Amino acid sequence: MSDKAENSLQRLDLSRKELTSLPESFGQSANLRILNLGENKLSVLPESIGELKKLTQLYLHSNRLTSLPEYVGNLLNLQVLDLSYNLLPSLPDSLSNLTNLNFLYVSHNELSSYPESVGKLKNLLYLNLTHNHLTAIPEIIGELSNLIELRLYNNGLTSLPDGIGKLTKLKELHLTDNKLESLPDSIGELANLKILRFYENKLVTLPDTLGNLANLTSLDLRNNQLTSLPNSLGNLKKLVYLDLRANRLTALPASIGDLPNLEKLDLRWNWFSTLPDWALRLEQRGCTIFW
Repeated sequence: MSDKAENSLQRLDLSRKELTSLPESFGQSANLRILNLGENKLSVLPESIGELKKLTQLYLHSNRLTSLPEYVGNLLNLQVLDLSYNLLPSLPDSLSNLTNLNFLYVSHNELSSYPESVGKLKNLLYLNLTHNHLTAIPEIIGELSNLIELRLYNNGLTSLPDGIGKLTKLKELHLTDNKLESLPDSIGELANLKILRFYENKLVTLPDTLGNLANLTSLDLRNNQLTSLPNSLGNLKKLVYLDLRANRLTALPASIGDLPNLEKLDLRWNWFSTLPDWALRLEQRGCTIFW
């Protein structure tokens, strides 16, 4: 490729090419905006990749990366970074320089602690850290003030920080398949939350503040250890879907019967002997109930 052609290139797709390395000359594509290196066999990146200053999207998913070089922090215009399906045990401190980043994918890696550099990405809209080895999330997560969707499922989380309540723009929170035994009261401060998924945890109780989630439409709590539910669930007037399968419930708060938009209520594999009268009324108005 000529220097002129290389400099005018804006989009480059080298995915699925069986690549094991990249040349240092890679950084000469000065106008490159979108670079897809996914589904190769890369274990390292050339230092010159940090010279792609106009890059807005970088896809490195499904490689063999065991570390990410500090010079990735030079890509100041980056908006999308996909690092999923690699072998990364940590992320570089320089990642905090990527203040224009909107989407960060780090699922299916080897992270054992939450990367502090992520906490400074104030323009992040979407964060995916699923299928790692995280056991705790620090308070600093609350600084991601523009976050809309947070995915943390398939980790080893035992608790959530109070700071999660500061994510007031959050619309989706996915925490499936962790080891959570309780939730902080601050969960009720997520005023814009629409989807909340906590199935496959060890929850025994729920905070009353859950009833403050006025915009919630879907609540999935299946496969926990719940023995009771707060009456405040009756405040979730926009709730459409409520999944309570495979808990230890023997009774339900009557306030659930007052949920005007509930379309599906799944109660299977609990310890009920009969359905309450209000459940029959829900069925009569069109709500599907499985028990």
